[in-house]
Amino acid sequence: MELNTEILGLSRDSVKSHENFASKYGLPFKLLSDSEGKVCELYGVLKEKNMYGKTSIGIERTTFVIDKDGYIRKIFNKVKVDGHVDNVLEAIRNL
Repeated sequence: MELNTEILGLSRDSVKSHENFASKYGLPFKLLSDSEGKVCELYGVLKEKNMYGKTSIGIERTTFVIDKDGYIRKIFNKVKVDGHVDNVLEAIRNL
């Protein structure tokens, strides 16, 4: 079934890091680098995190389903990998 979609990944990692990651895992979609965090900030995914007693700002893994007109139709916060694809596919089918 053709869903007429485009998948993009975005993080603050470097372009080279994305190239290595995509190659290692055989990703069939583009990974974009937002090294300055401007896009991450606009989408509100930069969150305070606490690891081993140290606080830092990091990305909360989030998926946005955006329609063909550029409107955000669904947001998945605090994404866990297991089962996520099925949830996103259902959201796309319901556009």
